[in-house]
Amino acid sequence: MPEPLDQEAYQRRLDRLSEMFGSMMETVEDLTTKRCPYKNKEGRCTAGFGCRNQRKPPQKGEKYICGGDDKLDYRSAWEVP
Repeated sequence: MPEPLDQEAYQRRLDRLSEMFGSMMETVEDLTTKRCPYKNKEGRCTAGFGCRNQRKPPQKGEKYICGGDDKLDYRSAWEVP
């Protein structure tokens, strides 16, 4: 038979997880105001649609290069009023 759940220990663990993920979400929210969400770590565009910031890649078949300056707030592109 399993041991009874220690509610206080369980709550401490939940609080710690909330603290960790809350901190991550603050960072993510900050980045979404400065960086296009479709720009990967190599600076390539992963969007499946056209964008005025897309620049042709040096070699055919590669992903477009993201030409965005990372100074725009992109949230309005996916927020629903």
